[in-house]
Amino acid sequence: MRRLPGTTVVATLTVLASVALVSVVPAEAARPGSRPARLQTHPAPAAATEAGARSGRQAAFTEAARRYGVPESVLLAVSYLESRWEGHGGLPSVSAGYGPMHLIDGRAEPGHPHGAGEDPRGDETRPRVIALPPMAADPPEDTLRRASELTGLSPARLREDASANIMGGAALLADYRRRTGGEGSGDDPASWYDAVARYPGTPKRGAAAGEAALSFADEVYATIRAGAARVTGDGERVTLPATPGLSTPSTRSGPAEPSGPSGSSRPSRPSEARAALLPARPASLSGPPPAPVARRRAPAPAPTPAPATKKPTTGPATKPAATATKKPATQPATKPAATATKKPATQPATGSAPAPTPAPAPTPTAKIAMMLAKRPAPAPTPGPDCPKSVSCEWLPAAYKRLPGGRYGNHDRSAGPRRIDYIVIHDGETSYDAMTRLAKNPAYLSWHFTIRSADGHIAQHLRARDIGWHAGNWYVNSRSIGLEHEGYLARGGAWYTEAMYRASARLVRHLAAKYDVPLDRAHILGHDNVPGTTPETVGGMHDDPGPYWDWAHYFELLGRPLRASGGDDARSVLIRPDYGTNSPGFTGCPGGCRGLGAASVWLRTRPSATAPLVKDIGKHPTGGSTYSVYDHAARASTGQRYALAERRGDWTAIWYLGQKAWFHDPAGAPASVRASGPLVTPRPGRSPVRVYGRAYPKAPAYPGGVPVQTLTPLQYSIPAGQVYSSGGKTRASYLRAAAFDPSEHRVVTGKIRYRQIQFGHRIMFVRASDVQPVTR
Repeated sequence: MRRLPGTTVVATLTVLASVALVSVVPAEAARPGSRPARLQTHPAPAAATEAGARSGRQAAFTEAARRYGVPESVLLAVSYLESRWEGHGGLPSVSAGYGPMHLIDGRAEPGHPHGAGEDPRGDETRPRVIALPPMAADPPEDTLRRASELTGLSPARLREDASANIMGGAALLADYRRRTGGEGSGDDPASWYDAVARYPGTPKRGAAAGEAALSFADEVYATIRAGAARVTGDGERVTLPATPGLSTPSTRSGPAEPSGPSGSSRPSRPSEARAALLPARPASLSGPPPAPVARRRAPAPAPTPAPATKKPTTGPATKPAATATKKPATQPATKPAATATKKPATQPATGSAPAPTPAPAPTPTAKIAMMLAKRPAPAPTPGPDCPKSVSCEWLPAAYKRLPGGRYGNHDRSAGPRRIDYIVIHDGETSYDAMTRLAKNPAYLSWHFTIRSADGHIAQHLRARDIGWHAGNWYVNSRSIGLEHEGYLARGGAWYTEAMYRASARLVRHLAAKYDVPLDRAHILGHDNVPGTTPETVGGMHDDPGPYWDWAHYFELLGRPLRASGGDDARSVLIRPDYGTNSPGFTGCPGGCRGLGAASVWLRTRPSATAPLVKDIGKHPTGGSTYSVYDHAARASTGQRYALAERRGDWTAIWYLGQKAWFHDPAGAPASVRASGPLVTPRPGRSPVRVYGRAYPKAPAYPGGVPVQTLTPLQYSIPAGQVYSSGGKTRASYLRAAAFDPSEHRVVTGKIRYRQIQFGHRIMFVRASDVQPVTR
């Protein structure tokens, strides 16, 4: 079935000045500490008639809400955060979730993470082949079968029928409200806060898990306040009216959190909401609960000091003054036990002081507490480097010496490093498996892992440290790697809105902090990272693949992919409509059934029957294929290419040393005009050699640092061809082959390179071999 356009717009029904109404992130302004959205706003859609608004999928939400007593706004907002109201043809998400309500099949087996048999460092002078360790992933909650029990509908119907799926989600929310003890009228959306927080069904408990649940609930209620409206990929118009004055547990009481970009502040949640979600503390412990692990909560205020007595007991500044009592009070294990003084700190109002009562012998627990109190306090561990608008925890990757002089699973830096790229991956397995693998020193590493169901983030490396994730040491040494729970093509391979939003907020935060441009030349997919030598080109990764919605992602980043040039522009930006663009891939388990995608096919001639263009690196002895895992003849959304020719409904670009054609009709364009720098071979320099990394020449290497061979790839640029270009970069190489980061060396050369968009991947040419293209 051909999909209708899936353009998202935000309802501007009734909006207070404190709510930022943004097309694809309606809740952004309500998030504490978030940066200005800078996203495109749209005029409100025409008000739908009552009959039109209550037909199709909208009517399914209305009926499910009525049957299970769930406020329709709550049901709609939860579904929007999971699927943006899409049915996805009954195909599962990257985390085995089905339908508009993302009902998770807990029996689905996680895939095998990538990395086995390859060198994730991408440095042939110190190759490391990964042997995948055995993993038994912690399965998620089986919300699909729980919904089946609650509704009496079969799991198969809940998977494939969008209306039944919505009914199952409503039943789950009603069940969670009963189990979390929802207070007040069920008609009040605010009384469903804890049930909403419970909905993603993440398997683990603890402070971080609780914070992730509360973060998800915050996002749902911010969406209710802002409202949203869109047409789904299968043509269903759904509207969530804005409720800007909605009061929720996060806005009714408590001290205010930092204000967002709109100037509005959001109070902290009451402790009751957190207590309903975090695990109960053991009875043997007393005192306040520990500070949450997640970054997004503001630190608790310092305790108010006790009033001074008339005659305080002197003692070390790091210990509290002890007062004598007839019977010492029970002390928490984390505080030193009080000891009796020879003279009580305060005197009775009349009469003489009573004789001091000897203190009983310390209990074993008190002895341990006293010993711990004498030790110097450990240095505080820095929190994760995430924006406050996401749920984020610190789960450090392993850094350990291994037999044979090896170490794992990353390189540490003694100071800051230059960061030019942020690389988007999918992990080909579950969040649980990925976060456990990051703790294995024999495996590979990356900086962040993002969970599908709720967008929770785990950070494993500091930005200054180097992950082994991209298979190209030059890119690794200058990038931050983000792994997303999911698969390139397993099942439906669609990604949740919660994951997209959390990832985009994180990338926007990192890009601003480390000055990384928000464009497709610097925000790369793993499938855009070049091979290092001709031998490695064919085995480079293809994730996140064509089902990652780059257009939506860049809208969330605040950099929507729009035309930037006039009719005389010399380059084009690939920009097909994701919902209607169905390239017809092969190779998906169960079939790639009419799914929308972010890629276009490239052909040798302007004809749908012409062969696909050839990639001599990917296929040295054969032609390109239509496999979802084969990017050899594809251009992806957001990539900018030099315009070669136009002929009717077809556009040609320069690609891998040849002219490549894609279907680009005026009625359904697959590209937009774009401006930007272009380069072509200098006279007498063609064919120009192409490189997968920008390394120095041999004379730049000092003694003790092995010279890295400056090996060109199997491609070249003939005279007369033109390619889109980034800025110049000076040749450099980081030698990091020792456990001690003080032994690392940075080699900088005189040669300068230009990054170009050569094929599906970025590559490099010597700046002296090319010249700018002028009109």
